[in-house]
Amino acid sequence: MARHAIRREEKPATGPRATSPRRTAPVADAVNLDQVIHERVRLAIISALAVNDSLTFNDLKTLLAVSDGNLSVHARKLEDAGYVKCTKSFVGRQPRTEYKLTATGRRALEAYLEQMESVIRTTRQG
Repeated sequence: MARHAIRREEKPATGPRATSPRRTAPVADAVNLDQVIHERVRLAIISALAVNDSLTFNDLKTLLAVSDGNLSVHARKLEDAGYVKCTKSFVGRQPRTEYKLTATGRRALEAYLEQMESVIRTTRQG
């Protein structure tokens, strides 16, 4: 069965809200959210690391209640973006993977939170 995309015609914005500068910035903030962080599991990982010096793979897995594969994929995406640093070692004969939030990751989280707060403030004023 073929899937067809449904196209909606975009209508030009009209009325007082369409040109209000107060509405434009938060809409832009909502549209321009950091998509690396915005995904639920990645936001949870980066938030947990923001309030802890470091967390092991098992700590994060338990805290977030996610599978090994799910955590691995999301942690790798954060690592590739430079938001998280991953260190692998052994404790005795047991492998240990530890994650830390980088300075870049902390700045990205702060920017993300500021954008979200802007959207929330404007929505409440609406």
